[in-house]
Order: sequence, then C-alpha cells, then structure tokens
Amino acid sequence: MTVSVVLYTSDLRVHDHPPLKAALQGAEEVVPVFVRDPAVDRAGFAAPNRLAFLADCLADLDRELARRGGRLVLREGDTVEEVLALVRRTEADEVHMAAGVTAFAGDREARLRKALEGDGRRLYVHDGVVTVVPPGDVLPQGSDHFAVFTPYHRRWSAEPVRTPLPAPKALRVPSGVRSAPLPSRAAVAGVSPALAVGGESAGRARLASWLGEHLDAYEDRHDDLAGDVTSRLSPYLHFGALSATEAVHRAGRRGGAGAAAFVRQLCWRDFHHQVLAARPGAAGADYRPRRDHWRRGAEADADFAAWREGRTGYPIVDAAMRQLAHEGWMHNRGRLITASFLTKTLRIDWREGARHFLGLLVDGDVANNQLNWQWAAGTGTDTRPNRVLNPVRQARRYDPDGAYVRRWVPELAGLDGPAVHEPWRLVGLDRASLDYPDPLVDLTEARERFLEDRGGA
Repeated sequence: MTVSVVLYTSDLRVHDHPPLKAALQGAEEVVPVFVRDPAVDRAGFAAPNRLAFLADCLADLDRELARRGGRLVLREGDTVEEVLALVRRTEADEVHMAAGVTAFAGDREARLRKALEGDGRRLYVHDGVVTVVPPGDVLPQGSDHFAVFTPYHRRWSAEPVRTPLPAPKALRVPSGVRSAPLPSRAAVAGVSPALAVGGESAGRARLASWLGEHLDAYEDRHDDLAGDVTSRLSPYLHFGALSATEAVHRAGRRGGAGAAAFVRQLCWRDFHHQVLAARPGAAGADYRPRRDHWRRGAEADADFAAWREGRTGYPIVDAAMRQLAHEGWMHNRGRLITASFLTKTLRIDWREGARHFLGLLVDGDVANNQLNWQWAAGTGTDTRPNRVLNPVRQARRYDPDGAYVRRWVPELAGLDGPAVHEPWRLVGLDRASLDYPDPLVDLTEARERFLEDRGGA
C-alpha cells in the first residue's frame, strides 16, 4: 500500500486541514505524526500553560482520528530525524505539513526537505493552514511585506478565501507503527489555575457558542474589560485546533458589524504573521529602532517585579496582570494597557515584557506576542509610535464602574464605582486600611520623560 506522512505542528485538528486532505488523496494509508522536539522547548515553547494545553490538543486530536479509524503517532526527538526514520519504516513516499513563519519553522522545513529529498522522498508544504491569507500573497508595490495595517487590511479583505475542508470520514494508519505515550495535562506542574481546556472539540464548541451569543455585540463591546465578550479563541488558533479560515467563513455567514470587527482581528493576526515571515529578526530586535534608553539596574528590576506581580499601584494594570497569572490569558485591551505602561511609563525594554508574557500566555504566539509588544512600545508597526496609554483614562473608558478591577484586585473591592481606579486619592484611615501600594511613578512626569527620550516627538 502507498503511504504518506502528515507532520502536525501548529495545526492540531482534523477539520479544514489541507495537508491531511492531500495526504489522503495521494496514498492508501496515512501516518499522522506529532514530534515533541526538545529544540522547540529550547526556543521558548515549554511554558507550563502551553504544555498543558498542548496535552489537551494532542489527546483530542488522537480521539478525533480514532473516530475515523486512525490514531495519532507521537515521537520524541529531533523532528527531522524522527520523520526520516518514520518514512523509512513505513516506506512512505511523501510528507505533508503546514507552512510556518518563524525562523525556527523555516530552518526546520529546509532541513526536513533536504533530508527527505536526499532519501528519494518529497516534502509538500501547504500554505493557508495556519493563516487565512498566506504571508507574501498580498504585497505592496516595491516591498516584500506590508508595514502598515490599514492598507494590508484593504488588500486582505479583497482576497478570495478558500472554502473550508470537511474532516475526513475515514483514514487508515499502517499497522505496527509505534507511538510514544501522549502527554498528560495532569503531569504538568505550574499551570495557571483557570487555564482553559484545549483541543479541537473545545475550540469548535466555543466558536459555535460565541458566534451565537456574542458576535453581534462584538463591535460595540470588544474593549469592555468586565463584559468579557471577546471570543477567547486565540489559544485554539495558536495551536491550530481551530481554523482561522473556517472562523472567517462562519462569521461572514452571520454578517453585520460584529462579524466585520471580529474578522478584522483575524486580519491583524495574519498581518503580524506576514511581517514576521518577511522580517524574522523582529522576534527579538526592534522592527523600527528608536534608540530607546531602557532603564536598567536595581530600581528598574524592582519596578519590573511589581509589574509582574500586579502591584504597580495602578489598579487597571494590576488587574490585567493578575488575570494573566490566574488564567494564562489576558483581555486584549489589558495587553495594550500593561505593555504601554511597562515600556513607555516605566521605560523597561519590551523584550522583558514579551518574555514574561510568553512564560504565561497559553496563546503565546511569537508573531503576535512579539509584534504586538513592539506596537505598544512604538518600535513596531504603530503609525503613532509615541502614543502613551494613560492607565487611569483607559480604566475610566473601558472599565467605567470598576467591575474588572474589583474582580481581580480584591483588596480594592470595597471601593465604590470609578473611585476604585485611583485609590491613592483616599486620605486618612480610608487609605491606610487598604493593603495596596502607592503608584510606582507619576504619570505626567513619566510621560514627559518618555517624550524627551524620543526626542520630544
């Protein structure tokens, strides 16, 4: 029998899966394989929340494949070596996988292609599996990528979107192919207490319920911190347990302003992927250098620790940081506020913040995490790089009655209404009774220092 291998990476699903479909069309038997590669962990993946979510995703993928007569094969070791051994063992002629955008993914693909071709076999890399529009499919004149979102969104919106593929009805895995035991979520230590359940089944259920309950309100309420009507689909998109292409189609069928706003957020995701694909160095270096003078030393370290722990004295910042620690996820508006505060108010290097986020975020995606941090720091694609988000004004606008702050900063729960956003204004015993710190910095002075550092622009 003819055999093909499907190498799963960031595409842990059976619905709308072009590599799986192509493999089934070209062979009588298919080996779906995922390789736990230590190099991926060394590159920064091995945060407890992502390892736990990955375990859920792999277990669910194995169940979905089993429902169709197959199973997931897990291997441990170097991806190229493990895949090469597998194709030799099964006499497979082809390997199919989804395209990636990081420098790590590009190197893995090149190494795998060279090894397979040297062994007389072929590698097929499929675009449009992780993103809606593949990086490089839409380009501005004279450049290899779009550096500004709005013109990218205009072009992206005009692109035809492929029809999502149904899950296969059946597949057959060659007998005798060994598999390592699947990882267990319960075996992962240090997981955030309220981490979401992973896997395609959970992702598809969440997409269906959210589209029915919250899509229509998304345009008006997506920044409402306490309302929490965002989709929370980012972890499933990051692991590929949910297809962004299918999400675009399903939202589009419902239509309306909420659907348009939701699809725009998916476009932002593609935008960052195409930037990183063209500029892989932006994962760690300034996309647009500003010659920033980042603070260092003991005082900066203490401020960074206070930010990490949610003890900056600015309740909206602290609430968001505590949500991150508890859930392994943070509301998007909270991400913008906390990142602006660290980089522009405290003047601490965006890379430090990005590293902390990657240590906790279950959706810790290199393209979106690093480039959103650069956007907030003004070293990325923001067309207004010197804007500073005032946390008090942001709190008044996006948490007007203080419900979000009271949820995550319980020591302030007794304060009524918007007064919760400025506890330092209390006096006497009212202030002394609160186990809550004074602000780390004065916002006006910090803003002036930032603008002076940026040349007064």
